[in-house]
Amino acid sequence: MIATEITSQAGEIIEIDGLRTYSIKTGTGPAIVLIHGGAPGACARVNWGPAIDPLAAAGFTVYAYDQPGYGQSDNPADFSMEYRFRHAKAYIESLGLDRYIVMGNSQGSYIAARIALEDPRVQKLVLVASGTLAPKGSAAADAQSREHAERLRAYVPSLENSRSLTSQTLVNPERVTEELVRLRYEMSTGKNREAEELRRGTPAPPPITDELKNLNVPVLLLWGAQDSGAALERSLLLLQSIPGAELHIFDRCGHWVQWDQADRFNTIVRDFLTADR
Repeated sequence: MIATEITSQAGEIIEIDGLRTYSIKTGTGPAIVLIHGGAPGACARVNWGPAIDPLAAAGFTVYAYDQPGYGQSDNPADFSMEYRFRHAKAYIESLGLDRYIVMGNSQGSYIAARIALEDPRVQKLVLVASGTLAPKGSAAADAQSREHAERLRAYVPSLENSRSLTSQTLVNPERVTEELVRLRYEMSTGKNREAEELRRGTPAPPPITDELKNLNVPVLLLWGAQDSGAALERSLLLLQSIPGAELHIFDRCGHWVQWDQADRFNTIVRDFLTADR
């Protein structure tokens, strides 16, 4: 059975840095914090929907939250990536964890990597398809990234546009479920649409490629061979930037590996996290 159902975990609202922040906690065992990406409609349940329950079933306490300006969390005064990073650190501090694993998707991988570089409590790091974090690569790869960014900027919330955008995010059409399309659409409207527009004027985050060699925890990279935004060559460049990392590339897979190859994704992540535990 293919795990493409969005978690039914209800979550709760907690206060982080003065912002009402939506957070899911489920499972028991070592802690893993999931950090979603930055595309329209992104949030904990949209990005990590088919991974949350399997990770909990594998013996982990799973924490997944909506970043400020996404999902059910408040819009901040500062829409920059730098603030999203600071908010992520504040969220983790609020959990009172002695040690934890961190996993990011897309822009969330950039945030996750910065946290792993700074916080000695991080045990392992999982990075899923991040054009924000990976080196730019060739001119063709850079052009592909710019085209992807233009497609995201052109998005106007509607069910049909959510379906079209998700069909570009994923490769396998059977994964583009009505549940996912509707939830992504709902999470791209209202105050989240306002936040999407306000983020456009914020500065790009500082590159940290040269710092990645300082990561001293096991690192797993996961990438889709048909990622329409982050070219496959960039996954190899990212691998070369992180000594000792391992990379899994999935054929018939786009930007959200955790959706396109849900079962294999969950198995590989589980095995990586439980090795030498």
